[in-house]
Amino acid sequence: MKIGIDLGGTKTEGILINSEGKELNRTRIKTQKNYQETIEGIISVVSEFEKNFGEVDSIGIGMPGAISADSALIKNANSIWLNGKPLKKDLENKLQKKINLENDANCFALSEAVDGAGKGYSVVFGVILGTGVGGGIIINQKILQGRNKISGEWGHITLPNRTEDEKKYNKKCYCKKEGCMETYVSGPGFASIYNLRHNANLDSHEIINGYPGDQKSLVALENYVDHLARGLSVVINILDPDIIVLGGGMSNVDYIYANINDQLKQYVFTDIYHTKVVKNFHGDSGGVRGAAWLS
Repeated sequence: MKIGIDLGGTKTEGILINSEGKELNRTRIKTQKNYQETIEGIISVVSEFEKNFGEVDSIGIGMPGAISADSALIKNANSIWLNGKPLKKDLENKLQKKINLENDANCFALSEAVDGAGKGYSVVFGVILGTGVGGGIIINQKILQGRNKISGEWGHITLPNRTEDEKKYNKKCYCKKEGCMETYVSGPGFASIYNLRHNANLDSHEIINGYPGDQKSLVALENYVDHLARGLSVVINILDPDIIVLGGGMSNVDYIYANINDQLKQYVFTDIYHTKVVKNFHGDSGGVRGAAWLS
């Protein structure tokens, strides 16, 4: 049996699967926004599974950010209380078990590549469009981590060919840089641009629900898909994946799939464009299932 844990900014979800990937049990708790209580929450999830089902063979955890190749400390997490902490070491000391710790976008991408929307494809790029924006590269069902452990972090490339208008209605990223893709195609980024432009105070769901009747919502979605296509075109030009699988809250917007491929054709450096952009298969379970598949 395998345990997968998805350590999110608001919730910590755990899943227990067998070697064939069949779900045996699932639990969810609120993520506490301090380091020590986060560790205690993870331990409680593991303890609950082992108490009810017996000792497990492996534990995988997906989390925001990455483990520094030099210090073994967490870096780049938008759950900022994790940054600079030896999460893997502390959990292994507490649980007395080997922990497989991986970026949550990589876990999502792995899940979709193994038995989801990307099954059967050699090169899969998994994209998170949620509170933040991330990505994972899977080659032959293996995670490509990279020398600096930042493979797939397309959320912190700059939106290509930004106009003055796009600069005007854009906030600085939490990473302190200007123009990051995360500030354009995350849920909060999408809402922020709309609100700055229209002096409003709507969340992403309210804006999307205005389509198709509201012209401002339509324009916002048109701009969103264009931003998404411009960012993904950089990934395609470099990686040239077989398929791109979208996940996270914004991936539930049907307007994206009706329009994204036509937009991409304008920006990708090729005469004939074959890469598919599709919705995830596992929904909210992608990250936690991918964490379980880490070992």
